[in-house]
Amino acid sequence: MLGNGVVGILSESSNKWERRVPLTPSHCARLLHSGREKTGIARIIVQPSTKRIHHDSLYEDVGCHISDDLSECGLILGIKQPKLDMILPNRAYAFFSHTHKAQKENMPLLDKILAERVSLYDYELIVGDNGKRLLAFGKYAGRAGMIDFLRGLGQRYLSLGYSTPFLSLGASYMYPSLAAAKAAVITVGEEIASQGLPSGICPVVFVFTGSGNVSVGAQEIFKLLPHVFVEPSRLPELFGKGRNVTSKRVFQVYGCIVTSRDMVSHKDPSKTFDKADYYAHPEHYSPIFHEKIAPYASVIVNCMYWERRFPRLLSTKQIQELNKKGCPLVGISDITCDIGGSVEFVNQTTSIDSPFFRYEPLTDSYHNDMDGNGIICSAVDILPTQFAKEASQHFGDILSQFVGSLASTADFTKLPAHLTRACIVHGGTLTTLYEYIPRMRKSDTLDISDNHTNGHINNKKKYSVLVSLSGHLFDQFLINEALDIIEAAGGSFHLVKCQVGQSTDAMSYSELEVSIYN
Repeated sequence: MLGNGVVGILSESSNKWERRVPLTPSHCARLLHSGREKTGIARIIVQPSTKRIHHDSLYEDVGCHISDDLSECGLILGIKQPKLDMILPNRAYAFFSHTHKAQKENMPLLDKILAERVSLYDYELIVGDNGKRLLAFGKYAGRAGMIDFLRGLGQRYLSLGYSTPFLSLGASYMYPSLAAAKAAVITVGEEIASQGLPSGICPVVFVFTGSGNVSVGAQEIFKLLPHVFVEPSRLPELFGKGRNVTSKRVFQVYGCIVTSRDMVSHKDPSKTFDKADYYAHPEHYSPIFHEKIAPYASVIVNCMYWERRFPRLLSTKQIQELNKKGCPLVGISDITCDIGGSVEFVNQTTSIDSPFFRYEPLTDSYHNDMDGNGIICSAVDILPTQFAKEASQHFGDILSQFVGSLASTADFTKLPAHLTRACIVHGGTLTTLYEYIPRMRKSDTLDISDNHTNGHINNKKKYSVLVSLSGHLFDQFLINEALDIIEAAGGSFHLVKCQVGQSTDAMSYSELEVSIYN
């Protein structure tokens, strides 16, 4: 069955909003019409779907077959994880599985894949020669997240008594295309440029954290407004001798891009910020974002990667203190959707249906409306699907370059290196690079009390030490080497913490309790 050249496309079932596809009808047309000898693809079977961004008839028109039955397919493609009963035995699957870091919530899926002798390729693990992920939706998350927040900002300002052009914006999914959504933002910008914003809310300052694709996408939308970018050190200048010192309307908004050097400072006053040192020894640094940046921000657009070993961008205590001092912060768009992470009080995800909650710092309370005191927060974890057409086109442009290899090759070791490395399971067996997964799962089920008997430490335990690992543990598979060293020395380990990078640029961090027995 593997390598037979027949490709199946799943009907997405993970979320009602998921309308993206791995291959569009135009991609399928090129793959089919180029011939099997060139592409390695003989047939494409598409499961019917009434919510997919591209109608079934468009796939039929280019020669695809529409059927719920994918039993002929050697390779089956999706975007998100399929339901367990959709996993057929002895096939190859490709989708975002979220299993290679031993994520608890997806271990039943991995168990099903192993039991059915399936081969699993994970899009997240397909990286190019430069170490960058080839298949990702970061810019679309940034674009959709920014548009959605501008819409919410208009609603929030209205509840505070101010009418603004932002109020006319719709959510990203309400536009038929990204171009139409951008045109709507441009119209808002034209109104700001001609009519201005109420002085009572100005200066309106958007702070963007990070410099990756998510931040680039968010800034792309922001730049459609009349704007000026300000260096972090010059933010205080926007406020002069105080806010609201004039009745004149303001005809632009302000942007500020901050990176880690603007968020922390070395505890030793004689030393300056050093990125390499910060990543190696974050304990040597103190947070300063709440002092240097947050007091001047109207909106924080959070696009940065964060691990718990680093200082938070903004803690609950910090925002409570800022609120008492009259901080102008109106809202936070946490596009990273890092719950309880760099922005501590963003403690829940939100949905496309209901993208905001309101946090009231003085009472430390959460509300599902925009009408009271506090800060509006957004943390939607499925933003790119709001631009399903463009996101799918972008994704398929890349996937179609190597889907033929996946469809026509039965032995994963004969695939190009970037695809071989992305194979987590082959024929129901974990591949060598991912043999750490069950070891981490086993560790995760251990209770530290296993080393105790009736409240006393088991005397077989010679010693225990906490080992911290930091680096490219998963994308370069260094976690395997670390566990090999521990076990070769006769040790066992208990996984205490595991913070994993969200990109190949970011490092991961793990803490292991290592024990050696007599």
